[in-house]
Order: sequence, then structure tokens, then C-alpha cells
Amino acid sequence: MKVVASAPGKITLYGEHAVVYGEPALVASIDKRVYVTCIPRSDGRFRISALNLHVPGVIVTYSRDGEIILETDYGRVLSALSYINEGLRITSEYIGERRGADIIVESSMPVGAGLGTSAAVTVATIAAYAKALGYDLKREEIAKLAWETEKKVQGIASPMDTSISTFGGVMYIRYSGSNVHMERVKIGSEIPLVIGYVEREAKTKDLVQRVYSLKQKYPHIVEAIIKTIGSIVEEARKALYEGDLVRAGELMNINHGLLDALGVSTKKLNELVYAARAMGALGSKLSGAGGGGSMIALVLRERVQDVSSAIRILGGKVIDTAIGGKGLVYESVERS
Repeated sequence: MKVVASAPGKITLYGEHAVVYGEPALVASIDKRVYVTCIPRSDGRFRISALNLHVPGVIVTYSRDGEIILETDYGRVLSALSYINEGLRITSEYIGERRGADIIVESSMPVGAGLGTSAAVTVATIAAYAKALGYDLKREEIAKLAWETEKKVQGIASPMDTSISTFGGVMYIRYSGSNVHMERVKIGSEIPLVIGYVEREAKTKDLVQRVYSLKQKYPHIVEAIIKTIGSIVEEARKALYEGDLVRAGELMNINHGLLDALGVSTKKLNELVYAARAMGALGSKLSGAGGGGSMIALVLRERVQDVSSAIRILGGKVIDTAIGGKGLVYESVERS
């Protein structure tokens, strides 16, 4: 059976990093997607083709036990492939069957931009592989398996990215242990956003570890920052429900300052964040793990062009996208 599944990227509106420690986050899917095609094989091997992950394409072949047979120098692609490899392993264990497959990955998102590419790849891979082998997993099962995959690859991970990629929309998410609480967020008005990004300088797992290490070194200080970010999320949820974009923007600014204090922003990312404000954004912040990657700016329509131009002038790229779209979709299922 040939299956094509797709899953969206995301932007974190508020709460990244703090969500790892049980605080809430507000996150939205975007209309950029990852498409994964899965075709089962009879020889027990996995052949993974990642041809357009917005870095030079590469084909990597894995043996039955998951070891890389063909290595490449393309670190970011290999990083994305580690999620695929682990997702296939975890899914095989869960369904109690391991068969080889051709996996073809296509993406309209850049790798390492803080847009949840790894989560989208993981969700779409798990869904396509299980379906191709004849297993109809529930969305809750797929989201949980994808979260387990991210935890295995990153060491520490929240269920935020994998949940929003599975279910889509705009979500309020928090978790405790293995329990994930999600609520769809009611928005009082359109959320007009400009998304910019710069090259990543650090991997997600390293940034998560950086915050963890800082928390170990200064527990009372960092715990207070994390709690405050959680409070910002609660206030931002109210502001968005009421359509109060000015307050939502102010809360973005505070959130960014605290993330910068945790050491996950960069000089270049800060330049984009503050330039957006200088050009009239109501608020702006990094979005995602940081270390470069994406930033978002809450911008009234009449200032969108000014803010976008400022981001480009400083060397950033602007991503044209809408938020709140569909989650996991089975694009096609062809029975052999």
C-alpha cells in the first residue's frame, strides 16, 4: 500500500521552553507542510529520500537495525533524518511489526527555521508508515508516538510541536508527565503576523539542554522566569480572545525578553525582533527553540510591508504563511 501523509509546521506564539517544564504554551499550525510518501519493501531495508528539505538533497539508506549505510556531510538533513529513523523504530515497536519501506520526504519549509519541521516530518512519517502497513492509528496515538520520538532524539522535549502538527489550529497546550492537556483557542480577531528567520546557530536539543543546565545552576532564578512565562501565556490567551492586539503585542515583547535572559536568542535574531518593533510592530519575539531560526511580529496590516522590508534589509528572510490550518492529512492511499 502506498500512502502519502502530510503534516504542518507551526509557530509558537507564547511559551516556548517553559512548556518543557509544565507551563502552558500557545501554538499555531501554519500552511507550510511536510509530505511523506511511504511504500513498503520486501527486503527489510529502509530507503529514505529527502530531496528538498531546503538544503542540498541527499538519499540515505538504512539497514534493518537502523544504521546509516550511506553517510553525507549535510548535517541538517541528517538531523531531520534522525527523527524519521527513530519514528520508524518506535512505530514498529508499537504496532508489533517491522517492515522495510521507501520513505520520500518533501517539504515547503526550511530545516532549522524554528517552524517545527522535525515534528511535522515525524508526525507524517509515523502516520504514513503505520497506514502503509495496514494500521489505522488514532491521532492521539500518532501524537504520542511522535512525542516519544522527539524525546528520544532531543533528550528533553514537550509535546507541543508534535501535538499541533497532528491536530492543527491554534492551541493552548500544557502537560504533566505523560498527560497532555490541549484546548482550541478562541480568537477575538485575526492575528496579523509577519514571520522572519535567520540561519540557526544551535540545534534544538542543545538549546533545551542549555536552559536545563542554567536551571540546574540557578534553580530559583530560572524557575521564576519559567513561571512568569507561564503567566504571560495565560494573559495572552485572554488578550487574543478579547481581540486586544496591543496587549498581545506587549506580552510578546516581555516573553522575548525572558527567552533572551534564558540564553536562547542570538544577536541576529534580536536585531530582527527589535527592528520589527522600530517599524511599528505591536510586539515581536523569537518563535521556537531559538539559537537563530524564526521570529514573529504582531503587525497591523498597514505596517506589514515596513516590517517585512526591515527584516530583509537585516539579512533575514520573510515567510509568507497563514496560521491555524489543518493538522495531519492523508493525502492519498493507494492499495496494491
